Amino acid sequence: MAATLTLDDPGTAGQRIVHLAGALTVASIGDVAGDLAALRPDGDLTIDLQRVERIDTTGAWLIHKLLRDWRAAGRTAQLDHVSDDARRLIEQVAANDKPARRRPPHGNRAVERLALIGAGVIAVLHTFGEFLAFLGQTIIVLAQTLGERRPLRFNAVVHQMEVVGANALGIITLLLFLVGIVVAQQGAVQLEQFGAEVFTVNLIGRSVVRELGILLVAIMVAGRSGSAFAAQIGSMKLNEEIDAMRSIGMSPIEVLVLPRVLAMIIMMTLLAFHGALMAIIGGGLFCWTSLGIPPASFVQRIQDVTPISDLVIGMVKAPVFGFIIAVTGCFQGMQVTGNAESVGQRTTQAVVQSIFLVIVLDAFFAVFFTALGYV
Repeated sequence: MAATLTLDDPGTAGQRIVHLAGALTVASIGDVAGDLAALRPDGDLTIDLQRVERIDTTGAWLIHKLLRDWRAAGRTAQLDHVSDDARRLIEQVAANDKPARRRPPHGNRAVERLALIGAGVIAVLHTFGEFLAFLGQTIIVLAQTLGERRPLRFNAVVHQMEVVGANALGIITLLLFLVGIVVAQQGAVQLEQFGAEVFTVNLIGRSVVRELGILLVAIMVAGRSGSAFAAQIGSMKLNEEIDAMRSIGMSPIEVLVLPRVLAMIIMMTLLAFHGALMAIIGGGLFCWTSLGIPPASFVQRIQDVTPISDLVIGMVKAPVFGFIIAVTGCFQGMQVTGNAESVGQRTTQAVVQSIFLVIVLDAFFAVFFTALGYV
């Protein structure tokens, strides 16, 4: 039933009575809302709600607004024949009728910036502490597994080796092959100015085997597998599968993290060697087609100018990079909380932090091995 409004003549005593009937709801109050807004406080007011069948917050707000405006003008305003439920709703609306600021007040901008910086530093330190704790747990479980105090989930390790290594061979092969061509082409252009194009072979061998090939493979694996680890474990955390594992006595580190870490260590070493080989093949193809260096001469010169120490250094760095990529991806997956948006955020952080740590470790290894005399 639509809302209706009836007005009594104020008379000589100046008493105005408003009779409301029907449903005072958002769907039906439109017919009387304009009439209520048009009333002016020209006397005392009484609102009769005896024939009101239903009322919601919209109707309660209009009644409260009428009472408020009337009282603000110094007139008496009251309700008559109002039910307990309607009175309670009108009182709740009145209690929440408070002025609100459109914008919060601005404080000192310098202090706010310092507070943001401080909060960021605290968050970074807190995350770093949690990462160290997670790293320690992973190392302990790894040591216990290698010491045969914990069972190794061999099938899970093999599956992760396939996902991390075998499925990545195509993109690694193509990327490093093209990188070898680019390094050879750019090196030849620069060395041609001095008539030293033959030293392009030296540039390819030493840069790819020791630094560039290993680093690019690590970055590719971090973007491909590190993000996958974070997304997979994060989804399991979101679905409470990890909590279920703990409740039945299974360690998530042993079941989820360790197979991925072992698979990454093994396959990162193999992928790094394969990537360096593909880069050398790409550089050799460019030297053969553009510089006229036959493949046999190219291979012989690569062997002469690239010391075995460069290959050893590259193969030492690869498993360390694989370990840090896997641990970072799994750690970020374990930090997922709340909703699906957190999975995306943690996946992004896993990739960024993995690449950052790989570059930092590569710089450390460069300084370390140079200090040992391997230049």
